[in-house]
Amino acid sequence: MNVAPVAPPFLYQLPPLMRYFYFLMLLGLTACNGAETTESNATAAPDRAANTEPTMMLTAAGVEAETVFNYEDILWGFTFLPDGRMIATEKGGKLLLIEGDSSTLIGGVPEVRAVGQGGLLDVLLDQDFANNRLVYLSYSRSEDGGEKGFTSVGRGRLSDDGTTLEDFTSLYDGGPATDKGQHYGSRMVWGPNDGHLYFTIGDRGNRDENPQDTTRDGGKVYRITADGNIPDDNPFVGTPNAKEAIYSYGHRNLQGMAVHPETGEIWENEHGPRGGDEVNVIEAGKNYGWPVITYGINYDGSQITQEVAKSGMEQPLHYWVPSIAPSGMAFVTGDRYPGWEGDLLVGSLKFSYLKLVHLDGKNVTGEQDLIKNIGRVRDVRMGPDGYIYASIEGTGIVRVVPV
Repeated sequence: MNVAPVAPPFLYQLPPLMRYFYFLMLLGLTACNGAETTESNATAAPDRAANTEPTMMLTAAGVEAETVFNYEDILWGFTFLPDGRMIATEKGGKLLLIEGDSSTLIGGVPEVRAVGQGGLLDVLLDQDFANNRLVYLSYSRSEDGGEKGFTSVGRGRLSDDGTTLEDFTSLYDGGPATDKGQHYGSRMVWGPNDGHLYFTIGDRGNRDENPQDTTRDGGKVYRITADGNIPDDNPFVGTPNAKEAIYSYGHRNLQGMAVHPETGEIWENEHGPRGGDEVNVIEAGKNYGWPVITYGINYDGSQITQEVAKSGMEQPLHYWVPSIAPSGMAFVTGDRYPGWEGDLLVGSLKFSYLKLVHLDGKNVTGEQDLIKNIGRVRDVRMGPDGYIYASIEGTGIVRVVPV
């Protein structure tokens, strides 16, 4: 910083003309010193800035959405290919290969039962996709072409030209089939610590039987191998009559799932009824309580239960009252969003925003609502370019960018 020169006392004893010349000389010396100081600071500034400047957290007002793919229907799930293109599921039954703002249909997709909340739902690439080109789908499937359906998970091989899903095979069918059209669940992730496939099936609208009964499908998180077999260390292997693919139970309708980037833990979110939407960290064999305990009530305002906690049942890591109707979710990684690293993104169907949940480990320290009125958010992913992407009903796929 330059400092204005201070005149010494003797200067005022000199004649005016001499005082004038002396003052000009003093200004010149100060300017030279200032220039040298500025040049020196310019060299040192980057180090000082890196060491002393605090990182400013990005605010909700600091991001906006830009549409990268226009689509008027419901893109329920999407993922990125190694070459940067995307594959997306349309709820009505189409599988799209997206490149830029154009897309082509992929053939060989299984027939879906697009009734109520059902249809073609999540999509996931095999862990070795670069070599085997396997693509996993979750979807609602009709029983023998009839009026009843169930959640199914299967896989096929994407042809080299990207036009066909070949040899599609079902790996797990979550029966029994029902004519109800809700709570299919259907999110899928790979377990980084074991390489197994984790997926969800909602309670299928049968809350009084399915979620708490391990001999029945529905209201569960499942774990199978990439080929559809049951891992030997699944928690209910050997339990009489149990569905041995079950990993955890006592869930309602699980619409979001993500792997913690540091711990490898499986996190999920699920819809409560009226209130009581939850975020849970999934552990083997644990009971997450639905409908014995819940922070929600029936849609007509009546009580489901008086209990919000019970021995032997897990508490949610976080819950929302009123409901936000959570959907896809992802952890923020990379450095494009200062202050958000490791925080959790959850799409809201009800309020049409992205919910950012700030975390300190497993403690929620705050929340922000991002890009309000963006539309009903179906899926959220971190892109290979480090940006947040989301699929929005009636809009397509957007990229969230700092303003």
